[in-house]
Amino acid sequence: MYSPAAKAVAEKLGLKKGRANLEVFADVMLELGKADRSIIAVTSDSRGSGKLKPFGDALPKQIVEIGIAEQNLVGVAAGLASGDKNVFAVSPACFLTARSLEQIKNDICYSDHPVTVVGISAGVSYGALGTTHHSLHDFAVLRAINNITIVAPGDNYEAAEAVKAAAAHNKPVYLRFGKAALYDLPATDKPFKLGEARVLREGSDLAFLATGEATIHALLAAAYLEENGGYKCRVVSLPSVKPLDTEAVLAAAGDCGRVVTVEEHMVNGGLGEACASVIAQSGLPCKFRIVGIPDEYTVTGSQSDIFRHYGISMEGLSDVAREILG
Repeated sequence: MYSPAAKAVAEKLGLKKGRANLEVFADVMLELGKADRSIIAVTSDSRGSGKLKPFGDALPKQIVEIGIAEQNLVGVAAGLASGDKNVFAVSPACFLTARSLEQIKNDICYSDHPVTVVGISAGVSYGALGTTHHSLHDFAVLRAINNITIVAPGDNYEAAEAVKAAAAHNKPVYLRFGKAALYDLPATDKPFKLGEARVLREGSDLAFLATGEATIHALLAAAYLEENGGYKCRVVSLPSVKPLDTEAVLAAAGDCGRVVTVEEHMVNGGLGEACASVIAQSGLPCKFRIVGIPDEYTVTGSQSDIFRHYGISMEGLSDVAREILG
């Protein structure tokens, strides 16, 4: 995932390697499920890949196995929620948000059922399995649906807090988790809250606005640019793609005048276009770049290979930043 130079920067920043967000999700689910017997996990033959075997073993009456039938999974989840259950519908993100989009729109969002839709192995986590197994469309399609909160945590802290917040939200939520172990992002004074950004690093020369597993690469790029050029770059973690923290986006554009967005999603309809819309409508002058997956089927390789190919890396983001810093 990281070049030797990126690992060196992470070490200088004192960052520690954590676990995969998917594993954190499973641990928090078990904790919440033991405390609240209304919490139900519904899976599509994904108990193993969702790390939910301990949850199923400890709480066999709180897990429902649907089999590989995502549309039925979402329908059953909505039905359980209508009976006052607190439901987490868990399935690979690529299938869950494509095959069952109509059920998410109608059975969950339009009906306002408090279901947390959990997309596992999201983005390009499936690596060499290719386009059929990548979820690079989920932000785009779900952003267009009313009444759903979309969250892509950037580290283990954000993942744990997002699961707890979703369980307490009593509204439709989409959580997106990858499979790779992540560096822990720096702590901030601002606790995690749905819909709010966290400023990980201050700066006024340029702002990186990032979400999900791409966030760490923005942080490393900012540190690298300071050491190799003296640039002071702000790094803002935006785990909530919707609702977007427009105040943080506009503050970054206004204070820095240069913004680079970073995401593990197609450039069409993702975080970058959401931020671009906010900035353009504000009238603020701002140089702007979106770093994500271009409008093409990805190269084949691991998540690391794909990230490097499309510049979602310390080196790639530093190059983009230097272009607009001039």
